[in-house]
Amino acid sequence: MRCWSALRPCRTAQRGGRGDRCWLRPWRLHTGIGVLAEYPHRLPSTAVRPSPVTPAAVLEERTGPIVATEVERASPERTRVRGAGPVSTAGSGANEQAVRAVLADGSVVTVRSLEPGDLVELEHLHGALSAEDRYLRFFGAPSDTSINKFLRGLVEPSGAHVVALGAFEGTHLIGVGHYELVLPEVAEVAFVVEHARHARGVATLLLEHLVAAARQRGVRTFVAEVLAENSAMLQVLRDSGLPHEAHLDGSSYQVKAALDAGEPYQAKVGDRERIADVASLRRVLSPASVAVIGAAHRPSSVGNAVLHNIVHGGYGGTVHAVNRSGSVVHGVSAVRSVADIPEPPDLAVLCVPAESVPAVAEECGRCGVRALVVVTSGITGLPDVANGLLAAVRRWGMRLVGPNCLGLVNSDPQVRLDATFTAAGIPAGSVGVVTQSGGVGIALLERLGSAGLGVSTLVSAGDKYDVSGNDMLLWWERDERTRIGVLYLESFGNPRKFSWLARRFGRSKPLVVLRSGSSPIAQRAVLSHTAATATPSSTRDALLRQTGAIGVDDLEELVAVVGLLSWQPLPAGPRVAVVSNAGGLGVLAADACARAGLKFAEFPQVQRELADLLPGQASARNPVDTTATLDAATFGAALEIVLRDPAVHALVVPVLRTAISDPGDAVAGAVTRARAAGCDKPVLVVRPGQQESVRPLLAGTSQVPVFADSALAARTLADVVGYATWLARPSGAVPDLGGIDVAAARAAVVAALDRSPGGRWLEAEEVQGLLTSFGLSVVPTTLCRTEAEALAAFRELGGSVALKVRADGVLHKARAGGVLLGVSTVAQLRAGWERLREGFGARFGGVVLQPMVEPGREFLVGVLSEPSFGPVIVFGMGGTDTDLIADRSRRLVPLTTRDAREMLDELRAAPGLFGPDADRALDTGAVVDVLLRTARLAELVPEVVEADLNPVIVTGSGVRIPDARIRLEPRVLGDPFLRELGG
Repeated sequence: MRCWSALRPCRTAQRGGRGDRCWLRPWRLHTGIGVLAEYPHRLPSTAVRPSPVTPAAVLEERTGPIVATEVERASPERTRVRGAGPVSTAGSGANEQAVRAVLADGSVVTVRSLEPGDLVELEHLHGALSAEDRYLRFFGAPSDTSINKFLRGLVEPSGAHVVALGAFEGTHLIGVGHYELVLPEVAEVAFVVEHARHARGVATLLLEHLVAAARQRGVRTFVAEVLAENSAMLQVLRDSGLPHEAHLDGSSYQVKAALDAGEPYQAKVGDRERIADVASLRRVLSPASVAVIGAAHRPSSVGNAVLHNIVHGGYGGTVHAVNRSGSVVHGVSAVRSVADIPEPPDLAVLCVPAESVPAVAEECGRCGVRALVVVTSGITGLPDVANGLLAAVRRWGMRLVGPNCLGLVNSDPQVRLDATFTAAGIPAGSVGVVTQSGGVGIALLERLGSAGLGVSTLVSAGDKYDVSGNDMLLWWERDERTRIGVLYLESFGNPRKFSWLARRFGRSKPLVVLRSGSSPIAQRAVLSHTAATATPSSTRDALLRQTGAIGVDDLEELVAVVGLLSWQPLPAGPRVAVVSNAGGLGVLAADACARAGLKFAEFPQVQRELADLLPGQASARNPVDTTATLDAATFGAALEIVLRDPAVHALVVPVLRTAISDPGDAVAGAVTRARAAGCDKPVLVVRPGQQESVRPLLAGTSQVPVFADSALAARTLADVVGYATWLARPSGAVPDLGGIDVAAARAAVVAALDRSPGGRWLEAEEVQGLLTSFGLSVVPTTLCRTEAEALAAFRELGGSVALKVRADGVLHKARAGGVLLGVSTVAQLRAGWERLREGFGARFGGVVLQPMVEPGREFLVGVLSEPSFGPVIVFGMGGTDTDLIADRSRRLVPLTTRDAREMLDELRAAPGLFGPDADRALDTGAVVDVLLRTARLAELVPEVVEADLNPVIVTGSGVRIPDARIRLEPRVLGDPFLRELGG
């Protein structure tokens, strides 16, 4: 067994100094960059307050040792970083919650902190080391006594300065990774992986989790020593996206890796997750064998229906049936137990009573089943049953769809698996579907089929214990048969990961999301039938805009959007032309396009050509009315003329059949000829009165969507235009920002929460300090508790000042009459003091003085940390009337430059504020900078659960923030990008 990593014995130990334990860590180490660092064998236990997690580096698993030996003493400093870790000085233990995660080969392991009960497994793992392996692990030959002491140190609680994680297959320990602090911000790392599990990504996964744990505890650097001959390990380090330095020192490289890798690392983790998740889902979506447990003889039973669909749907693998009687069902000889199946099936579909599910799941795991679909409902409402199911899934490393679900479908000709209880069969196609509701899934399948569309895969997630929309985004991204993704989710389990995955997915394939739960009644209904936590609609819509996903509100619109995406090219812009043979229909279509936010093309040259072609009573302006007497051939020629104009991005064609002609017959030919001539623009036909809301019209090798209603056609086109616009814009980046002092911010937050452990609104001077540490342009604030202090501050400031009350329970000072502006004399200051003291009575606690600032346009920038979504950034019109105006945009962190700019453009008032016709020039770059810095504050300081920067005063030359409120609560945000499964 070769070891992936090692702890190097210290030189004094090799010379016989410092006793048995000395080989665990060097006493004197060279930093690799010309700095000597000397520190004691073990630091005192350091109390650490958790901090936000930003993904950092990961090393791909290779044979050969890597040892943590390097350290550079770090000092708090202003940084130019994305996601810099805080300097931790107080707070949490080293225990990490158990999570399930997928290895590179698709197998599932549990990653958790090592505990005293794991000592036997830990000793067995290390005891299997050969002499060579032991040298690679420890760079020497330590005694058994020393190794045993070391191993006990990993499983015994020892404070936050040591974190040791194990990867378990069931109860079997297959890999260990740990770090130990050598300074508050620097830690040594080491790993060992069982030989049989090499090249499966065990150490990589452990390191990712160690990085997340280290980031939470304020560790900013991992240090290591890599043997010079281990070039593969060095190359992996270079390819990981981790900022690092490597210095050759004799026979090894001294490596220092910063845990501030940000997006490059996140992308690498995402790539690894996609490979692992797809491998894992093959057992769910492409199983070689399937067992239906509960496949009863009664045609009315769910198990019977599922088995019927699998058998008669043409499934290409082996089918097993399990029921109590053990007779033949749908031509399949049933057995009485999973244990009676000669070879364990890849997938088991459970259609048994809720109370029986845990025992059946346990038997499946024990027999070697790798994935479950639990159709059974009512489990989530029974805690013992739900916990029993989850325990079996965790113990045996199984993937799980459901419970409370319709089942799943894969229409791949090599698979043809229909493990659902639908009645109408599954239309095959290129649409991937995840639905949290089985009923919505059935209705969607029927609608897609009637429109000539079909699915590549469908997963009914149900109560979503494990397999979710995020998993399927990873699958669809690699699945060539899936061209469009469709989601119906009533809640988001990991919205920040969804945001990142959906953005990446949307760059290659469109994603359509059926929105739900927008009203209070609908949210209550969501809770009643899926046990989901309904997603706030405003935050959900912000998430969709941020990711480029197309949000639709009903099944009709969803099928229409999928049809347009399937049959027509994306539009190059929002300008539309309407050509109709009935003037009234054209007007209705034009109104519908305007309501949908589309723009109308101007085409003077086209007008002249149409005027020569059409009858004298026709209208050649957009919307074009060809008149009802026009023959089909001339109508088709008119369409071709309009399509050729570069000002037109899309064409809407409302037509009526008359006794004279049916111009709709000419559409297919016109589109075919236009495509042959190189015209690549979407065409939408509207035929009022047709039975289907949308159907395809064959036009050569393509299809044209034909709608029954102009309003649906316009909404559909606007939806697709929005996606095309998102796709055409640069993706933006989370920028490096100068002037951010994370250490100062963390120190201020720690101090505030030490005084108020339950959280509180910060005082004005605390707010000023926190915002200043993130480079925000705050107007200087002076707190004055007495009139004498106010007079002294006034004289020091000079000029005109603002006088703001400091009173218990008063958050909106201006609204409460607690703000006096333009105070420019001592007399005015005294009068103002007295006025505020009398007005607020016993609540009066002094005043805040600020210099007056140049007037400008007032905006609001806010932070609201939502339980499931994390920090949400809000931008809108500010001042005292902000709630009345209610003109706001929202985005989730992390915020890119593009996100920030779009937040400005989304305001209803944006054209008059930031457009060419604005009444005054504003420094929009400064506004974007405030949004980015506020988002960085929310991301790096998760204890900020609410912030209100109002007003943010913007002029043509910059931004000033005279007033802000911030509320803190003790809070730790986990790493949303960490590889872990639900359940």
